[in-house]
Amino acid sequence: MAAQPETSQPRKVQLSRIDSRSPRFAAALTTAVFVVVLVTGNGWLALAQAVAFALGAWHPRYSPSGVLYRRLVAPLLGPPAVLEPTAPVRFSQAVGLAFALVSAAGYLGGVPAVGIVAAGCALAAAFLNAAFGYCLGCQLHLLVARHVPATKESA
Repeated sequence: MAAQPETSQPRKVQLSRIDSRSPRFAAALTTAVFVVVLVTGNGWLALAQAVAFALGAWHPRYSPSGVLYRRLVAPLLGPPAVLEPTAPVRFSQAVGLAFALVSAAGYLGGVPAVGIVAAGCALAAAFLNAAFGYCLGCQLHLLVARHVPATKESA
């Protein structure tokens, strides 16, 4: 049997989408965590937040806040009016991961000034999202996406 020739039509990509309220819930929890990190100087808590960010960068639904939102909060709110793509949220989680790792390294490595600055930056970004719905990481994702050429999928 002869092989079917490949068509030049692009494949439809199923974009992963999440409830648009979930990242804001995650940002509120992250805000609380970084307030505690800054008040206590606890590098281990910053490291725990880094793990949560790493899971969120993998996919927001796997982060601890994503699980809490889906199981406890979303059922109370009802179905979402808006679904948003996960790519900007995942990028934002990766940026948060970098700041949380630097913060943990600063605190645990005996350079608390580095931990304070990194935790303060992460707190500011999380608070902007939680309080005003403005996601700095998502905006950075859009900026990067405009300037980095898209790669084409190979057969």
